[in-house]
Amino acid sequence: MIEIFKSTNHRLEKVNAPTEGCWVNVVNPSEREVAQIEGWGIPPDFVTHSLDIDERARTERNNGIIFIVLRLPYVQGKKSPVPYITVPLGIILADTFIVTICKEETSVIHEFAAGQVHGLSTVKKNRFVLQLLLRTADRYLAYLRDIDNFVDALEEKLHRSLQNKEVRELLKYQKSLVYFTTALKSNELMLERLQKSQLFQVHPEDEDLLDDVLIEIRQAIEVTAISENILSQMMDAFASIISNNLNVVMKFLTSMTIVISLPTLIASFYGMNVRLPGQDHPYVFSLTLLVSLMTSLIVVIIFWKKEWL
Repeated sequence: MIEIFKSTNHRLEKVNAPTEGCWVNVVNPSEREVAQIEGWGIPPDFVTHSLDIDERARTERNNGIIFIVLRLPYVQGKKSPVPYITVPLGIILADTFIVTICKEETSVIHEFAAGQVHGLSTVKKNRFVLQLLLRTADRYLAYLRDIDNFVDALEEKLHRSLQNKEVRELLKYQKSLVYFTTALKSNELMLERLQKSQLFQVHPEDEDLLDDVLIEIRQAIEVTAISENILSQMMDAFASIISNNLNVVMKFLTSMTIVISLPTLIASFYGMNVRLPGQDHPYVFSLTLLVSLMTSLIVVIIFWKKEWL
């Protein structure tokens, strides 16, 4: 899919063909669309690297065209083995327009295409990139909050759980945090390189925005590290809780087995075909039942005082 946008009168409008100062948004392009992009003078390697799901965040220049790879967060869904992953976004700064290429349709690019980013200008290419970086960092923080909320919801279930289902759910989100940590650190290194090198000239009015981007990315890295550490410790703790819950249940069942076996033992004696004390008494059945209940009650009280029940 190829969409072409251009900001006019503080609005983002679609255009039919690439023009000066426009933004070309490419999502999961077909072979024909790839050939079309290359026909605009975009190096084929830039397109290929943008669609490589394992491409790391980096920068490159080729014949005056700046190529930036950014790792974006992407939601696969709660039922997926890894609910949150990261995907590469290729940002190509050509002479007259901007091209972004991604294998998946991410929420960050959707917000840009929907005109939900305040002050977005496709003419100011450097500011466009900085706004994209800032929006990406904000999206990481938003997804981290979602992960924390889901983990909190699982915490109550884990206190009563006897199975490993909840622990497996936590493991899925721990994998997501590993993806986030790796991507954020590579994004930070890439941004620092842009800041120090001559590949990306920041205008004086954009310096504050660049500082905000670095602060947000570093904050996202810290939050991810904290969440990952907490989640790892929670998994260890809850594994012990599940084992302890199972032991409590087994202890209760064992105690109840002992309590129930006592009336059975007494009834077995009085079920024998031999002469038994008091067998001719008119209330022998009631007395036997009473003795059985009293014996069980005494054992229950003993177990209760010893906290075995």
